[in-house]
Amino acid sequence: MPPKTPSQALDSLVALIAASPDGVGIQALAQSLGDGLQRRTLQRRLASLVAQGRITTQGEGRATRYHRAPSIALGDVSQAVPAALRAHEPATPYASVLISAAGAEIRAYVARPRQARTPVSYRVEFLEQYHPNHTAYLPPDLREQLHALGRSPAEQTPAGTFARDILNRLLIDLSWASSQLEGNTYSRLDTEKLIELGQAAEGKDALETQMILNHKQAIEYLVLDPTHARVDEDTLIALHAFLSDGLMSDPSAVGRVRRRAVEIGGSVYLPLALPQRLEELFGIVVRMAAEIVDPFEQAFFLMVHLPYLQPFEDVNKRVSRLAANIPFIRQNLCPLSFIDVPQQAYVDGLLGVYELNRVELLRDVFVSAYERSCQQYVAVRRTLVPPDLFRLRHRQALAAVIAAIVRANEPATPQTIQARLPGAVPAADQAQFVQLVLSEFDALHPGNAVRFGLRPLEFAAWREARGLRP
Repeated sequence: MPPKTPSQALDSLVALIAASPDGVGIQALAQSLGDGLQRRTLQRRLASLVAQGRITTQGEGRATRYHRAPSIALGDVSQAVPAALRAHEPATPYASVLISAAGAEIRAYVARPRQARTPVSYRVEFLEQYHPNHTAYLPPDLREQLHALGRSPAEQTPAGTFARDILNRLLIDLSWASSQLEGNTYSRLDTEKLIELGQAAEGKDALETQMILNHKQAIEYLVLDPTHARVDEDTLIALHAFLSDGLMSDPSAVGRVRRRAVEIGGSVYLPLALPQRLEELFGIVVRMAAEIVDPFEQAFFLMVHLPYLQPFEDVNKRVSRLAANIPFIRQNLCPLSFIDVPQQAYVDGLLGVYELNRVELLRDVFVSAYERSCQQYVAVRRTLVPPDLFRLRHRQALAAVIAAIVRANEPATPQTIQARLPGAVPAADQAQFVQLVLSEFDALHPGNAVRFGLRPLEFAAWREARGLRP
């Protein structure tokens, strides 16, 4: 018997999986196929079938079971996915995104030509069905997994500390990756040169350069002042103003809820057009998002409902991606940089929201993107010095004592420190506090004395009185 072609081998594997209604594990498949097939080859074929939407997976690791892809029942559509439609599947690989069975359903549907998909308009019921902190797009076990991944060394510090600690890296990663999802052709190295050195890449469209710089400004707006990292209308309007600056055909549309109808390229979805109703729903979406307690659920809600509503004439997806980072900035979690997110996977996930009001494929993309972001920042986390919680707790008393000793021209000794101990320092902390003040004086110099509110002349006079060299 001649060897099977790759296509025949895949068809045989699908048939074998279909013969097990309850699903089948890779070990059982390997035994059925015999010793002639290497396990790595079988794994590649299974991955290929999952990517094609012909089979689905359930469980993880060794517990993974494979199932024949079910018939699709999406809205008014109820039919199996024939080979003719599978030929229209996206060419862009989904390799970095683990697609669930529900996500594969959605992907198969949005891969159809536009004329084969049912035109739809905005459904307010999709929003009304969501009740903050009762409804959840992300299951509890998944949220727990994401929390474990996203914890940072700065979790007990003031809001925004971790994002500020890694700001230089975040500016480059998020500006580049978010712009790339919009078709921007800047490389990561080009982006780094533009952000750090102000050097625009040769041969690039000026609009691409503007897009990168707009991201930089918007990220800095969120990170450098913690009061800006809030889920409210003013913040989202400000993000739109930064991100759309110089990119809108109508300059008056920058930082403003749209006044005209828009269409979604490549989609059969028609967003809401009535301006008054649009402003009303924008306010409702933002208030609902602000009520959500869990940072991951809040982030994903924003990624779903801001693009679905399309409150702005353009740049809606960019606003949603930066807005999704607000809860991570506020709670010192690993940010979501969108590094290595396949553009087609992200677009297909949004099409599933637009046309089917289903979030599973976009959720698959969100989870994979967050896992990848956390991997990117593992090395960065390890270089960060763990926060000194004792110093953090007594930072105001520390500054007051150091400033008082310098201005009174007193020596930095345990006795003078003890004499100036504020009442806010509990008795149990006083001995450690004295040692902390002494260590700060050992490291004090003209460059860092400003942290304690000391002017250069004040500090110089104190050093001179102590006979210390400048």
